[in-house]
Amino acid sequence: MTLHSTRPDARTDLLHGTLDMLILRTLQWGPQHGYAIGQTIRAQSSDVLQVEAGSLYPALQRLAKKGWVTSKWAQTGANQRAKFYRLTPEGRKQLLREESRWTELVNAIGRVMKPALAPETEE
Repeated sequence: MTLHSTRPDARTDLLHGTLDMLILRTLQWGPQHGYAIGQTIRAQSSDVLQVEAGSLYPALQRLAKKGWVTSKWAQTGANQRAKFYRLTPEGRKQLLREESRWTELVNAIGRVMKPALAPETEE
């Protein structure tokens, strides 16, 4: 998954594990096929986050192996056959854990980036 910006030098990979959390969050709203998951992440991030197929499908396989998602073949709205992914109860629990870790990480980075003013010390 990459972070896209209008500046070419701003493209960067995001933190390891972030994609898993975003996939789990996307599936919280109901089953989706892989392409729709990627498009949902892109739309929800206002086109800032773009998930490449080479990252998305291995992540979905990894989540399935961990028992956090299940999948089954079905027809899309466009009458095409696709594999639909669904969040499992264990996946819902994992999403809560991931969200908690993410909040802790964001808060910690925020404290480093904008530290509280230190009181003046007397010398």
